Amino acid sequence: MGMLDGKIAIVTGSGHGIGRGHAMELAKHGAKVVVNDLGGSVSGEGAGKAADETVALIEERGGVAVSNYGNVTDHEACGEMVQQAIDTFGGLDIVVNNAGIVRDAAIWNMPVEDWDAVMAVHVRGTWSTSHFAAKYFRDQSKAGTARAGRIINTTSGAGLGGNFGQTNYATAKMAIAGLTLTLALELGGIGTTVNCIGPAGLTRITATMPGAGEAFEPDAIADDDFHPMDPGNSSPLVAWLASDQASYVNGQVIRSLYDKIIWMQGWREKVTIDNNNKKWDATKLGGRFASEVFQIAPTGINFLQA
Repeated sequence: MGMLDGKIAIVTGSGHGIGRGHAMELAKHGAKVVVNDLGGSVSGEGAGKAADETVALIEERGGVAVSNYGNVTDHEACGEMVQQAIDTFGGLDIVVNNAGIVRDAAIWNMPVEDWDAVMAVHVRGTWSTSHFAAKYFRDQSKAGTARAGRIINTTSGAGLGGNFGQTNYATAKMAIAGLTLTLALELGGIGTTVNCIGPAGLTRITATMPGAGEAFEPDAIADDDFHPMDPGNSSPLVAWLASDQASYVNGQVIRSLYDKIIWMQGWREKVTIDNNNKKWDATKLGGRFASEVFQIAPTGINFLQA
């Protein structure tokens, strides 16, 4: 018995790299997979049949998968992808939003078209696919045939901590974390969990960074072997989050780096100062911030006289 036997999954951007690793891992544990990939370049240009390569790998290993070549920036295409899973396999249980592109440049060199393109793939693509999946999960719940839906989104270190030259990509990836938290609130009541992973690996995208080396695919690494930059290192985490075992995990951001899994906790209250029910005086904030918030100066310094 596989951990995901009877489950039906969609993995966007799974023609290569991390997405391919996810699709192969889900199939390994018994899920039937719709392998989505536009087949374009890392910058989102062109189209091809990369999804077929992943499907072939899954089928060689005894799994079940079908290709989808839809562009996740096309809202209706995302709906058609969800419907394909339902029509082909009889339903939908798991959505892994992984599709992404990069168009890096410092903000003063970045054309607005590159901002729009990256935001469209990452944010709108994640939202549109989740939109149609959520409608299906909600309809099933209202009909009394609720499924233990799983939506797993993808953030990155750039999104959680920023990265020079990636105002578009980093913003998109942080937006996905926010989207995840809200979807978790909206869908938790019908038994659907929504979580976010932050994977790593030497993919076509990361290989564009100077000195990163050449990308390789997850299938280049045997199941029992470990390589720190294997694009498939995060895929077991995805499979577990997609399983019934993880039904209690909702609205979380979890990174997977090399052989490490890291539970992230963001924007928490760290230091609070108050003004005794009085409106703040901007001229007095410097001293309070220095001594009480950032703790870079001893209490009592008068910054107006310094």
